[in-house]
Amino acid sequence: MMTERNADIARGSLLLKSMPEEISDALLKGATTRTAGRGETLFLQGETAHVIHVVLDGWVKLYRISPNGNEAIVNVFTRGSSFGEAVAFRHGEYPVSAEAVTDCTLLQISAASFITMMKERPEICVSVLSATFQHLHALVAQIEQIKAQTGAQRVAEFLLDLCNQESGSCVVTLPYDKVLIAGRLGMKPESLSRAFSKLRPQGVRIAKNHAAIEDIELLRDYADEDPASAWNKAL
Repeated sequence: MMTERNADIARGSLLLKSMPEEISDALLKGATTRTAGRGETLFLQGETAHVIHVVLDGWVKLYRISPNGNEAIVNVFTRGSSFGEAVAFRHGEYPVSAEAVTDCTLLQISAASFITMMKERPEICVSVLSATFQHLHALVAQIEQIKAQTGAQRVAEFLLDLCNQESGSCVVTLPYDKVLIAGRLGMKPESLSRAFSKLRPQGVRIAKNHAAIEDIELLRDYADEDPASAWNKAL
């Protein structure tokens, strides 16, 4: 049964937040929830997509397996994130696999119901296009980050995204294991360890699954500065 808390999280998702309330309520009324344990497969690359997913709690990773067997992390999603819209609307095959990184709860919205709703209310197609565009924008930003920032800068930005304040000091919890963090940032695990070491002069200390940040603004300046300067500091 849909709880009011879960409904509020879903309404705030990228896909539903700009839709009229009566439409989002109608979609949520027909949606189902799914729980998954850590490490559980949600779907596999090549399976046909029939539902759109919204993460209500926990973390989910999307990944591909290359021909040589290596795993490439495409993205990692948490509470309030939606994914799988475009492929579900086409009833196409998933281009990636999905796995629960932690215990998680997901909302599953029937793509067929969504398509019927779009035919009845064409204006909501703008919301769908907006969500698709923002997913694309996020992927472009991710590629730009990998190309334009040093490894330490990428890690700094990752830590800053976990902060719940804009200035001062804070301690953040790493949301999933360091191997996955490295994959999400386009790095090898050993490169992640070196990046953590390079952030010590910027006031970052790592202890198990926690990161202590002495000065958020200092770390943000480091993440935003010209990569050439960051490389020089790292040498």
